[in-house]
Amino acid sequence: MKIGFIGAGTVGTALAIGLNAKGYAVVAVANRSSVSAQALAQAIDGCRAYSDNQEVADTADFVFITTPDDVIATIAAGIRWRPGQSVVHCSGALSSDILGPARKQGAYVGAFHPLQTFASVPQAIANIPGSTFALEAEGPLLDTLKHLATALEGHWIVLQAKDKVIYHAAAVIASNYLVTLVKLATDLWQEFAVPPQQAIQALLPLVKGTISNIETTGIPESLTGPIARGDTRTIEKHLTALQAVAPNLLATYRELGRQTVPISLAKGRINRQQAEELEILLKQPN
Repeated sequence: MKIGFIGAGTVGTALAIGLNAKGYAVVAVANRSSVSAQALAQAIDGCRAYSDNQEVADTADFVFITTPDDVIATIAAGIRWRPGQSVVHCSGALSSDILGPARKQGAYVGAFHPLQTFASVPQAIANIPGSTFALEAEGPLLDTLKHLATALEGHWIVLQAKDKVIYHAAAVIASNYLVTLVKLATDLWQEFAVPPQQAIQALLPLVKGTISNIETTGIPESLTGPIARGDTRTIEKHLTALQAVAPNLLATYRELGRQTVPISLAKGRINRQQAEELEILLKQPN
């Protein structure tokens, strides 16, 4: 199977190098920036950089479209595909329906999304093993995608087209919004004059410890803190302090707290009455 990539960004480059390292023949790449395409081609023996997407489709049996989401449909519609060819995109939010033009020409279409955060190519290559891939396809192509995920030392789940947006929203909450939460926490440390970088370094072991607890003990057992203890007095103090120094964070704090109460109740450290008291305390004011 000869594999080609349309798009040589972080995801495309990491997948191409990873698959090549596992013995797959990555033979063609095209990218809006010829420099990126050339760099990927030079990193893989037998891979050639092309200036036109059609040349990749003509060369490869299996084509990954690893471009930004908003151009996948345009690329798929602008290529002459062959019956029996496989065309797969790597978007987390989009379904394979966006590859309709390829399907109409007889190609097999699907989606192959690595559930991982990729800030750079080296980091992406390092993070792929152990990651889960969300697969969307049918028949032989689905089997092939399972094999690719396994070859990359990953796990896989199979999604339907209707599942993709909610799946992606969950990924955003778990990854992107974690960054936001740490930023909000470090901003609060400015109230006692600790520089942002120092605040990040101080908070990171706490974040890593929490993630480790989730991994080893799961939810709800990994939950700690005042809501886990039913400590309404501490929550009251938090609300008062935030009202004074960061009133813009009050709504976020209250909503996160409200979502945490059921977790604490499931852990068994608080009873129903304590949960109701916390919910009343955290209720958004009218």
